[in-house]
Amino acid sequence: MAVAARKSKAPAQSKSAGKPARARSAKDGAGKAGPALSNTPTFTKEEDLHAYREMLLIRRFEEKAGQMYGMGLIGGFCHLYIGQEAVVIGMQMASKDGDQVITGYRDHGHMLACGMESRGVMAELTGRRGGYSRGKGGSMHMFSREKNFYGGHGIVGAQVSLGTGLAFADWYRGDNTVSLTYFGDGAANQGQVYESFNMAQLWKLPVVFVIENNRYAMGTAVNRASAQTDFSRRGASFGIPGEQVDGMDVRAVRDAALRAIEHARSGKGPYILEMQTYRYRGHSMSDPAKYRSKDEVQRMREEHDPIEQVRARLVREFKIGEDELKAIDAKVREIVNDAAEFATHDPEPDPSELFTDILLEPAQG
Repeated sequence: MAVAARKSKAPAQSKSAGKPARARSAKDGAGKAGPALSNTPTFTKEEDLHAYREMLLIRRFEEKAGQMYGMGLIGGFCHLYIGQEAVVIGMQMASKDGDQVITGYRDHGHMLACGMESRGVMAELTGRRGGYSRGKGGSMHMFSREKNFYGGHGIVGAQVSLGTGLAFADWYRGDNTVSLTYFGDGAANQGQVYESFNMAQLWKLPVVFVIENNRYAMGTAVNRASAQTDFSRRGASFGIPGEQVDGMDVRAVRDAALRAIEHARSGKGPYILEMQTYRYRGHSMSDPAKYRSKDEVQRMREEHDPIEQVRARLVREFKIGEDELKAIDAKVREIVNDAAEFATHDPEPDPSELFTDILLEPAQG
């Protein structure tokens, strides 16, 4: 049985995929994950099934990671992506092979969306040899050149400069690829972000800056920490276009991503997407999240959950039966349970690994 969390080829895009949805303005409620816009494009049955499977894999993986953290099998920091699944899946459905992804420390969902194996990701969380950084990086530091995933970065906002550098390499090589650079509403206030914006627009680099606005950064509401809460406008002084997107609706995300990526790929320079999303858990596993009410979290789960939205459409519009949906969930759980079993029993790194991956060895010959 294959246990990899592959980036399966997204189904052919529906005819309505290219029709632009209205960008959310500040009047729509800055910092709020709202309902799907009325002119959100529709998905075909195959597209909704694809999105459902991929988002469910992230959800079940993160739930299992939370359990293993509670059991002491995962140490250090562990930031879960539960609630934000539509953002990365919608973006990946609009991307092409060769496009790169880079993000911060809430990164497990991005890895799975890029096609990295669930075994390797979970093994890195538990510090085992089979992990993507051979057990030395943990939750926040793993990479895959093969899958064009460049981290996983623990320093707040550091990945924005690196993602801009990836876009510079794309521009220099002329290989028609795009850098998808993710960061959060808290990181959006870092100085290096604006240095990167300036360079990206000056050189018209092919980069899409994806701001995952989950409303609370590390634990402070956006309206208490940011003078400008419409993050899509953060590039205005550099002439970078941007828009706000309902990040809880995978269709709205894919639609906006198609426009943004095409803008960057066609040589017009960077684009900013503010994904208005929401995390259900605390900032990390050690955060009790007392800065928001339980009613608020419950309301978001009941009214805006990205997976339940797709599930409801599959039942309502495509007459998918409960048995088929349960079978999909069972298959996903099988993959995740296999990853957890592997990550629990895989050997720890040999002590000699302390001396590897420190310096880049010069090419021989």
